Amino acid sequence: MAQSKRKLAMSKYKYLLPFALVTSLFFLWGIANSLNGVLISHFQLALDLKRWQAGLVDSAFYFGYFVFAIPAGLFMNKFGFKKGIIFGLLLYGLGAALFYPAAEVRVYGFFLFALFTIASGLAFLETAANPYVSILGEPEGAAQRLNFSQSFNGLSIIFGPLLGSLLIFTNNKFNAADLAAMPADQAEAIRIAEAQTVQMPYLGLAAVVLFVALLFWLTKMPEPTQPSTSGKRGWDGIFKNRHLVLAIVAQFFYVGAQACLWGYFIDFKTTLSPDHHFFLVEALKPFFEWMAGSSEELTPQRWAGFHLTFSFLLFMVGRFFGTWLMSFIQPQRLLLAFSAVSLILFITAMTAPGLTAVVALLSSSFFMSIMFPTIFALGTKNLGEQVKLGSSLIIMAIVGGAVMPPLFGLLADLTGSYQSALFLPTLSFLVIGFYGWKGHEIKTTD
Repeated sequence: MAQSKRKLAMSKYKYLLPFALVTSLFFLWGIANSLNGVLISHFQLALDLKRWQAGLVDSAFYFGYFVFAIPAGLFMNKFGFKKGIIFGLLLYGLGAALFYPAAEVRVYGFFLFALFTIASGLAFLETAANPYVSILGEPEGAAQRLNFSQSFNGLSIIFGPLLGSLLIFTNNKFNAADLAAMPADQAEAIRIAEAQTVQMPYLGLAAVVLFVALLFWLTKMPEPTQPSTSGKRGWDGIFKNRHLVLAIVAQFFYVGAQACLWGYFIDFKTTLSPDHHFFLVEALKPFFEWMAGSSEELTPQRWAGFHLTFSFLLFMVGRFFGTWLMSFIQPQRLLLAFSAVSLILFITAMTAPGLTAVVALLSSSFFMSIMFPTIFALGTKNLGEQVKLGSSLIIMAIVGGAVMPPLFGLLADLTGSYQSALFLPTLSFLVIGFYGWKGHEIKTTD
């Protein structure tokens, strides 16, 4: 009896380190994701871009997921989770390092290629980490377990806009109109200096990512499997799983809505309420002054970045709170409820004036927090040996983040209003709500 207890304890300990390492990946890709909103705002000045052109930051980023998600699934189907994770981390580190030469030549296409390379690596990481966490335990706890690990993704995205506001945004208060009125050589010098502020933050990120890759290389990783009643392998009948197909659709719309919200939030804030701030963010002004150096350094862009940081804080809290709620509320019901609240908040942001609209949009991150991991866990349920391929298909749906932001930016340019453009991501919550209501049910089609 004592020997069997020792074996059980050793078995649990064996999975602890791999679980912790895989959970660290959620933290790492959250950093890369949350910096995109800073880049969209920053590049408009540094590279003289229109709104829709800046939105291509998200397009390049999420298109990398689309291109490499299925290759990632096939790669890990053959070589396993560990090799897939290490390869993904190497791609991530390479893409981050490419920001240095991209800033030297100041070519937008080079930046987009670097972002594409980062996202290609993240496609491997997410294709591996999400199912790994889901199947490393009892199937009934998959959604709760995945929401817990994804909570560390929520923790990491707090740091993106905060670090970006302090390390990437400078203390100048110039806008595109100011630079247009300057002598060409003076405006060019300012743009060059602005572009180069991304170099050191991304080099530091590359170093951290490569260190984590080394840790994975040195660690033994188990290859857990998911139970299945179908016994199918490969692509055989995988698209007959209705709950998987609808999860792909729901994930497309969720990531698209998230990318629009986070990618354009800084511009939304500086346009609708540049000088008035949410009282909870205003209360942290002494802290922001200390970090920035003085109150004069708190430009409207930096204030907007701090508001985005607060929104990410709500996102993280929502993940932990949602994980706790799933102890006694079914994940699909919670998904439906949070989708309904998000819909109301986005409609408020479309119609309310000034700071009220900003706060509504800021608050929506809390309710969007559980959507990605819950859709993922419900969509990959009962797939058995097809879980890696099913995972790659849902990760491929992240291309929604490539499609919707430039459309959002184009609508904002055509209508002259960010609020009107919110109509596009608002529709997403109807699709997500349906998945929580009926779409998650496990059925096979003929």
